[in-house]
Amino acid sequence: MAARPRPRLGQHFLHDNKILARIVRAARIEPGERVVEVGPGRGALTEHLLQAGADLAAVELDPALAEYLRERFGEKENFRLVEADFLKVDLAELAGDAGKIAIVGNLPYYVTSPIVRHVLDSSDLVSRAAFLVQKETGERIAASKGTRDFGFLSALCRLRAEPELLFQVKPGAFRPPPRVDSAVIRLTMRDQPAPPPALVKFLAAAFSAPRKTLLNNLGPHYGRERVAELEESGLRAQQMDVEDLVDLWRRLTCA
Repeated sequence: MAARPRPRLGQHFLHDNKILARIVRAARIEPGERVVEVGPGRGALTEHLLQAGADLAAVELDPALAEYLRERFGEKENFRLVEADFLKVDLAELAGDAGKIAIVGNLPYYVTSPIVRHVLDSSDLVSRAAFLVQKETGERIAASKGTRDFGFLSALCRLRAEPELLFQVKPGAFRPPPRVDSAVIRLTMRDQPAPPPALVKFLAAAFSAPRKTLLNNLGPHYGRERVAELEESGLRAQQMDVEDLVDLWRRLTCA
């Protein structure tokens, strides 16, 4: 008997095979590649990933769904079930000797940002990620300088990866259908060291009140007089690209 969706876990199961196939293509899965699937649910995307030849670790929190997946895929050599909260999973352990992993998933809307942050925090272990998310969240993740949606999450993604908003998905592709449109995003990780925690805190402060200037947002953290001396003090953070924000942080911390 198929497991039923549980609304409290934000479960909307994707059933459109054309969309499922597009997500796998977006993830650029290579045969034999180590892949981690976040929240496989009933296994619709899981099936497509396995058919693409992924060496798959599926991370599922719901015990009923985990049992269903175990019964459906447990005998496949390239399938491993991890019954756990993805946010508490050690990605280094899942990567093992593969070095790098790809991450794919139809993400619960209410926990999308923490999952993306968890992936970005381990970007040295991740080659790329393809996620199905709420459309508005996808727009924020892929937003660039000067747009309304450009904020802390956008900047953090651009700092660690190349974010792309690939295509939209209508509610009818899900059971039960959500009340909003969805979108598929791809994050291709940059091959560079993780940013210092102080830089991440700086970005969080710079975007803390999007309509306020950098002087107002950064003044309490770095001294109002010091920030006022900067040429950019009258700008809002969303008016600057990530490289310029990093340069501003260096000037503030090295002065």
